[in-house]
Amino acid sequence: MLSGAALALPLLLAGPASGADASATDASAARAGGVADSGRSGVTALKFTVQAGGRRCTVDADLYRPAGADAAHPAPAVLTTNGFGGSKSDGSTDATARAFAARGYVALAYSGLGFGGTGCLISLDDPRIDGAAASRLIDFLGGVATADDGTRADFVTRDRAGDPRVGMIGGSYGGAVQLATAAVDHRVDALVPMITWHDLSYALSPNNAGPVRAAGMSSLVPPSDDAVPSGAFKWQWANGFYLMGEGQPLLVPSLDPSRINKLGCLHFTTPACDTIKLLNSGRYPAGDAAAMTAYARSVSPVGYLDRVAAPTLLVQGQADTLFNLNEARASYERLRARGTETRMIWQSWGHSGGVTDPAAGELDLARGNLETSYVGRRILAWFDRYLRGNTAADLGPAFAYYRDWRSGYGEAATLPPLSRTLYLSGDARLVDDRSEVVRGARQYRNWPVPTSHSESSIAGMIGLPDPAPYDTAGTYLGWTSAPLVAPVDVVGAPRATLRVRSPEAERTQGSGDLADKLVLFAKVYDVAPDGTSTLVNRLVAPVRVPDVRKPFTVTLPGVVHRYDRGHRLRFVIAASDDAYFGNRGIKSVTVTSAPGDTGVLQLPVVQGESD
Repeated sequence: MLSGAALALPLLLAGPASGADASATDASAARAGGVADSGRSGVTALKFTVQAGGRRCTVDADLYRPAGADAAHPAPAVLTTNGFGGSKSDGSTDATARAFAARGYVALAYSGLGFGGTGCLISLDDPRIDGAAASRLIDFLGGVATADDGTRADFVTRDRAGDPRVGMIGGSYGGAVQLATAAVDHRVDALVPMITWHDLSYALSPNNAGPVRAAGMSSLVPPSDDAVPSGAFKWQWANGFYLMGEGQPLLVPSLDPSRINKLGCLHFTTPACDTIKLLNSGRYPAGDAAAMTAYARSVSPVGYLDRVAAPTLLVQGQADTLFNLNEARASYERLRARGTETRMIWQSWGHSGGVTDPAAGELDLARGNLETSYVGRRILAWFDRYLRGNTAADLGPAFAYYRDWRSGYGEAATLPPLSRTLYLSGDARLVDDRSEVVRGARQYRNWPVPTSHSESSIAGMIGLPDPAPYDTAGTYLGWTSAPLVAPVDVVGAPRATLRVRSPEAERTQGSGDLADKLVLFAKVYDVAPDGTSTLVNRLVAPVRVPDVRKPFTVTLPGVVHRYDRGHRLRFVIAASDDAYFGNRGIKSVTVTSAPGDTGVLQLPVVQGESD
């Protein structure tokens, strides 16, 4: 399975494009007089020597020069790079470059550090390394540096000497590097990061727990700056990427010594290597966990967004268990708080579904549908405004979201607030009124092996069968609502407030090793009238409870989902999930309900969405 993943992931992580479908983009380019007419016409292969992370290495790039662009008729530039495991010519990165060159932009596509024909170690989009390398390419576009063969880019629009008019676009690993670059180089004029992360410590070891705030105050949506213990290790995703990175010489044979690390992992920087080793160890001494979190955040937007000023259009995928919607929301709120022009779109596809076959009308660069897809039109307008200076370009609303129950995107000036509250009754019901809560206590206990399933992370991406989500009796608790009398449209991150009892966890949680704290997994199912349960986009909220003696909140991954008339909501907390590391030792968990003291589930419900 790993070899299959290695072949498929470069395409999937960079976004929906493939060489097999390049003819559509070629056709649109030919109509526009662009470069992507057949083969590599109008494309120049270039090399750039960079100094990155104490290493000197070569960046492999392709320059796509649109027809008619010259020193007398310059054009703005678009810089793009690959998702993790991809390259400048992986069928997605090159398709992106062709698409924008076909529309009159100078496009520079390059293989990220450690991938394709580019040297250096894999450094997880570290702004001090990956951002600095991308800045060297901006020097080239600005005319203050040449490629290694002496090629100059004297046909790029410039705001001033050495400052090109340049935007960036890309997905996943090619998304975060945009923010890393803009943090170290303020010449970047516009960003379109797609399906990427805000905080790698959350993405790889998520903890969706937070403190209970005073009445009227809301907890930040994880990942946030709040200090919470490391969560549950997302071992399938993380190890899939680790093995792909370590296997780069097998995928792209290279003896470049700049790609070899003699101090641990073969192809990752030493701190990245230490992080994956610690996560796989299953032991998280508080000091080591704090150091891991500090490193992960230093190479994540959460660590440097206060230095990003470039207008940013965030595009995140709903079907994404790797980088869920909460990641984009955290970046969105942080950027807007610092005054950066920022808008956000929640499209349908992400890492976990729809990438290679987007829903009808969704963005698919392989088919050249920028003008005919909602997201595509928004991206074109973004670049039209900030790269071409068209002040009449319609940038669209602050927030938009794909909805499968109604045509077109929903649009809003703000994200929906938590507006509907349900209460956890002692008789396993989820009720609308606190007075309906029945007093009672219920308990579950974990097993030595996982007993709940949400997804097989990599298998789902490459199209292999994945069993439906399930929970095993005795290892979870569920609360189910009455059948809905009208549709309930949830747009955003539900939040639960819980208090649990676990004598075993209470005894061990002060050991100094975070692995001894209680772990649980919260989720919401959509239960159809025939009893069929659907875990929306297979999303769960891992929680490492900070202190079982105190109540805590759980912010679930964001969703856009209609719970239809006659359906029921089922809120579940489970002892385990086989896509994550779980509890150390056997721990019982008891949840007690009483009318005056019970758990609650809050939903961000959109009003007026009825058909």
